[in-house]
Amino acid sequence: MALIPYGFARPFLFGLDPEHAHELTLGSIARLQNTPAQCAWAQTRVSDPVTVAGLKFPNRIGLAAGLDKNGRCIDGLGAMGFGFIEVGTVTPKAQPGNDKPRMFRLPARQALINRLGFNNEGLDAFIANVKRSHSFRHHGGLLGLNIGKNAVTPIERAVDDYLIGLEGVFPHADYITVNISSPNTKNLRQLQSDEALDALLGPLQARRLALQDESGRQVPLFVKIAPDLDEDQVAVIAASLKRHGIDGAIATNTTIARDAVQGLPHAGETGGLSGAPVFEASNRVIRLLRAALGSGYPIIGVGGVLSGEDARAKLQAGADLVQLYTGLIYKGPALVPECARAMARL
Repeated sequence: MALIPYGFARPFLFGLDPEHAHELTLGSIARLQNTPAQCAWAQTRVSDPVTVAGLKFPNRIGLAAGLDKNGRCIDGLGAMGFGFIEVGTVTPKAQPGNDKPRMFRLPARQALINRLGFNNEGLDAFIANVKRSHSFRHHGGLLGLNIGKNAVTPIERAVDDYLIGLEGVFPHADYITVNISSPNTKNLRQLQSDEALDALLGPLQARRLALQDESGRQVPLFVKIAPDLDEDQVAVIAASLKRHGIDGAIATNTTIARDAVQGLPHAGETGGLSGAPVFEASNRVIRLLRAALGSGYPIIGVGGVLSGEDARAKLQAGADLVQLYTGLIYKGPALVPECARAMARL
């Protein structure tokens, strides 16, 4: 159990601008990870080993990409008891993202809206941070690296950025995620359509296989999709994943829907909505994917997990593993072992 309960820190953090609170928290974790001060938030990892996509995960609960975009806090975040950590999204070149303010809390619905826009320090800095991490993976944790395209890269040239990202992160990743579902990079979600997805996945899979042959390492490739897809769109994506030999899917990213938060302060802000309001939409896509992909195909479920019961529901919908992000901000580190235990019992 963490030495300092999150209940003491949350009122202070929620009194700050959301992005400032985010950066303050990550900065503190980055400075204090792998020091005695880490006991303030460290927790014993629940043991519930499971093999998915050929990888042995220590338990089923992971951190979703987006919280630690630059991979600065892998060891510190891993100390919360996660079985796996996903960092990024990283783009080939550093970019500032969208204008501030760009992150908003909706506490009445335990939700966030963000339009950060893949703000990150670029691939070289990201890889340097990943290489500096050591304790999380030394103790069996797995690391996913999430790649995307720069905002200035035309959508017609998106594959170029993804190939650069793939080559850069491949030697350092346990698995790689291709993010084509953020609503905060113009036209990015067009890559989920039939022809565009084939044009992206074909070259990526060919290069991934070549890198595996050269290195002798098997590095699974996942694709992260949106919750705002209908049944036909999910079926198209599922067929493309299978056709190109992609190892797994992550469902889902944030939503652009606002039905569940209408009338609340900040509900009209553009960007991706996460937290409790995306829970059912995410589960719907997971169920559709599982029906289309069949049993045994790896699916990571993410979206609106704020309790152990929510995590179990993701497994019952068809996921093999589950990730957190917004739930961690609202509930704190104790949510990690709560979810791990709930899924282990299931």
